[in-house]
Amino acid sequence: MSKPMTYKGYCAKIEYSEERGCLVGCVFDIQHEISFQGDSVESIKKAFEQAVDGYLAGCAERNEEPEKPSEARSVVRISAALHSLIAVAARKENKSVNEWLAEACKKDDGKED
Repeated sequence: MSKPMTYKGYCAKIEYSEERGCLVGCVFDIQHEISFQGDSVESIKKAFEQAVDGYLAGCAERNEEPEKPSEARSVVRISAALHSLIAVAARKENKSVNEWLAEACKKDDGKED
C-alpha cells in the first residue's frame, strides 16, 4: 500500500503474512499495541475499525484517556526495507517508530533540532 489506512485519526500499516496466510495490520504512532487481521481488503478495513473501536471502548471502561496519534507530522521518504529495519528496532525497544527516530537523532548531540 502506498498510504496507510486511517480511522478516527489512527493509522495502520498492513502487510501480508505468509505464515498466517492473511493480511495483518497494526496501528502505528502510539505505544499501545493494536493489531488485527483479515482475508481481504474489505475485511482488513473492518477489522482495523473494530480494533480501534475496541481500544477506545476499553479505555472508556477503564476510565483511561486513550492514546492519541501524533498530530504534528513530518513526511520522510525512505525505502520500505529501511522502514522495516527501523520498525523492528523500535518494536524491540517497545517504542513507536517516531520515538525511536527522535531518540536516534538526539544521540548525535543530545539536543533535538
